[in-house]
Amino acid sequence: MKSTIAALVALLVIGTSSFVNADEVAEITITADKLTFAYDIKEFTVKAGQKVKVTLVNPKDSQNLQPHNLVMSKKGSLAEMIGAANNPANFSNPEFLKNPIPETDLIVRHTKLLKPGESETLEFTAPEEAGDYPYLCTYVGHAAIMNGVMKVE
Repeated sequence: MKSTIAALVALLVIGTSSFVNADEVAEITITADKLTFAYDIKEFTVKAGQKVKVTLVNPKDSQNLQPHNLVMSKKGSLAEMIGAANNPANFSNPEFLKNPIPETDLIVRHTKLLKPGESETLEFTAPEEAGDYPYLCTYVGHAAIMNGVMKVE
């Protein structure tokens, strides 16, 4: 009887451990490189349905003095997002240059454009569908090299 109860308790603990992990908040801090147009984290993994906090930091001591943002987009949309961010029609639009968020339904969420010394945190629930969800900086000319992927499993 004692061994049966112990086995049931063990199964219960093992069986609920994935639920405990899924309820944990994944906290990721992504920092813009001080010299180049790159993020320090090119990839991170979260569980489907997990709560996520992603903080973008544009360092105060940035040597390139560039503004940056972080745009999270739909699964598998990196090439399309790079194209949208680099659309030449946007470059003559002063509003786009102030807030370079392309008009597309591929964007899930985004930070504002951050000057050196600023940061912003996005809080959301990871998608239920597993896959690779790209993130990128959509400031003029940055998207092709300043990007990464949130892997959902």
